[in-house]
Amino acid sequence: MDTTRARLRQSASVGVVEEDELGGAQKVEMSFVTSEEEEEEEAARPSSDITALVRQYRHVHQRARLLLCVCVVVVVFATGFLLAYAVFGGRYHCYLAGGQGEEDEEQGGRANPLAEGGAGLYLGELRVMMRRLLQDEDIVNTVSRVSRADHPPGSTEGTSLASEILRRFRLLPMDHTWTESLYATLQFPHRSQRSSLWLLDSAGWIVEQIPLNPSDYCPYSASGSATGCLVYANYGRPEDFKWLEGAGLSVAGCVVVMRVGGGVTFAEKVWLAQRSGCGGALIYPDPADLPQDPRRLGLNANTAVSEHVHLGSGDPFTPGFPSFNHTQFPSIQSSGLPLIPALPISSTVAAKLLSQLSGASCPPLWRGRLPYVRCAVGPELSAGHRISMSVHNVMTPVLLNNIFSSLEGRVEPDHYIILGAQRDSLGPGAVKSGVGTAILLELARTFSAMVKNGFSPRRSLLFVSWDAGDFGNVGATEWLEGYLSMLHLKAVAYFSLDQAVMGDDVLSAYTSPLLVDLLDAAIRQVEHPKHLGQSIHSQAEREGGSWKIIKPLYLNSGAYSFTAFAGVPAMELRFSEERAYPFVNTPLDSASRLQEVLGGRVGLTGRSLGELVGEMVLRLAHDHILPLRITSYADTVLQFSAQLNRHSAELQSRGLSPLWVFSARGDYSRAAETLQRAIEYSDLHDPTAARYYNTRIMRVQVHQTPLRVHQTHLLVEYYFLSQYVSVVESPFRHVIHGRGDLTLSALSEHLTLLTSDPKRFDEKRFRRQLAFFTWTLQGAANALKGGVWSIHNTHTGAR
Repeated sequence: MDTTRARLRQSASVGVVEEDELGGAQKVEMSFVTSEEEEEEEAARPSSDITALVRQYRHVHQRARLLLCVCVVVVVFATGFLLAYAVFGGRYHCYLAGGQGEEDEEQGGRANPLAEGGAGLYLGELRVMMRRLLQDEDIVNTVSRVSRADHPPGSTEGTSLASEILRRFRLLPMDHTWTESLYATLQFPHRSQRSSLWLLDSAGWIVEQIPLNPSDYCPYSASGSATGCLVYANYGRPEDFKWLEGAGLSVAGCVVVMRVGGGVTFAEKVWLAQRSGCGGALIYPDPADLPQDPRRLGLNANTAVSEHVHLGSGDPFTPGFPSFNHTQFPSIQSSGLPLIPALPISSTVAAKLLSQLSGASCPPLWRGRLPYVRCAVGPELSAGHRISMSVHNVMTPVLLNNIFSSLEGRVEPDHYIILGAQRDSLGPGAVKSGVGTAILLELARTFSAMVKNGFSPRRSLLFVSWDAGDFGNVGATEWLEGYLSMLHLKAVAYFSLDQAVMGDDVLSAYTSPLLVDLLDAAIRQVEHPKHLGQSIHSQAEREGGSWKIIKPLYLNSGAYSFTAFAGVPAMELRFSEERAYPFVNTPLDSASRLQEVLGGRVGLTGRSLGELVGEMVLRLAHDHILPLRITSYADTVLQFSAQLNRHSAELQSRGLSPLWVFSARGDYSRAAETLQRAIEYSDLHDPTAARYYNTRIMRVQVHQTPLRVHQTHLLVEYYFLSQYVSVVESPFRHVIHGRGDLTLSALSEHLTLLTSDPKRFDEKRFRRQLAFFTWTLQGAANALKGGVWSIHNTHTGAR
């Protein structure tokens, strides 16, 4: 993290006057010393003659004149400095606001007055006000209210909760509160036909029906049945299926059993199983991953974990475009919908099945902690048995409601800092929806009270309660799809509060790299909820480094679609424990269990996370220039360039040159660094400079955006959305965070085949991947450079 570099830049700026004052004092002090030495020399000489007396007299008058001149200079300098500070100080410090780290509090927080229209409040004063207004009691009460019963979208309890949240927003002194409704296609278990699991004998007769909980299901699973052999595939990761393939074990037509976790979502597990040729998928929680001792706050052995299996987000029948009520688009099925049935099962059911598996032993790292199970991968079952599964789910159109409330910015009201949380849950959802909703409402109450007490945000704050989050962030994604053409110009950043508190020890930030510096400054200001007296940053440094907090965005994150689909910098924050919270996505995710896991500190931990988010929101709403690191992606591309360089010989032997990528990377790095320096050292209140940056970066009419230099940052994320693929076919177009052939990760994975498995390397496909990525990167560089006369591209290379 580059906070040291940021502080040095600030010190260089604000320290100019201090350095001048210090230099002046040194010169005066040197004059005094010289005069005293001369006086001693004069005193040592004979003083009886008239010449000595006259010389002494003149010397006294010289000292007096010197002192008088020094005093006049000091008074004039001090007067000029104070006048300059009074005129320019507020605006100048607004540019530097919040970059002082932990030192702000030591100096009383008076160094950073609010931007234009700030009503005389300083950033330090705003921090104090926010901390005073945030309350943990309201957070606890809201978590208990939200999680009192299951509240899936469209249910009576869900509708009642939506009405209550709308009422609570309207009771606050907000500028605008409204709802947006849409119909989306969701999937639920069939009311009369239950999903089933059987053991069959070699003739196909049912030997045993294995009991399942009828409420346990995977939303968006394919309906239908699968019958065949049984295979164990660990977490269902790409490397797990690759191991099975390497061991010579065919999974074609088999039902595969996979463990929850391993850094792979249910949707990814099922998609990989389908790609490998499996006929069906069963997913269970292993005691090695999720504690299952009820005496120590663990899952019941008969409890399954449910999660949607759509490899995407939003309504899977309107991929890439909105399903608002007024749209008339024909139904198009998402390519991320699975074609095989999938079921969640408990560890008891998994133990029953896996204990009957025979065949090769699994690798040591695949061994879980199921009782009485010898770890084998299959595919045979004892006594020649086979497995049969049947899934009966139905698609249903459901009316969803997203609830919005906003505080309008006083200077740039058309730029939004967005905070959102999922409201629905298939179970009680204390963690899944309760905590996020509670922190969202508490931050809305706190900021609206701050505005009432004199806070004047430069930019607008938008608080949103999303519907249908349990089905793949449907409500949020549909809203993004409906406003995609404007959000990349108006949305400053998005903060997801989903699952924000699962413990009180370890902080994780799943984030766009553009927000890393903002987070680094914030964790220095906020006290750790468990280690009192220590900031989150200092505690992280003690435990191995604050860099461990930063993690990449993941598919099921509430922040993922904002960055990977819409090109908006986004972040999702979470406090957790080393020991996993086992109750998420189960009927046991209640407020009482969450309080027990945290030792009664749900409110305190929620308040700390709310303060952390609030600190970043304050900076974004306060600073004249948005504190985003626009050079962050240069490091990511540099790592890929190094990988390309290692394979340059193999590529050139196939007529492929990596020089094009190297050139684009260099162009982007230089353009980003040049722009960053230009912004930092330019006169931000010079209209000519402001218009120059606007026309370079924002691609809008000059007269429409006077003095909005901060907009130079807003499109950086957007530039990494590939313009060469269809948003309908590839909605997650971000070449760094997205999914599909267009991404840097897919390109890197394909590149490794050059040495690991040359026969599978597809030269035509690789050329296409490389071209798409390179042109996206070059386009980002060109956009940052400015006018076409500043761009000198020479497009050559092997074809």
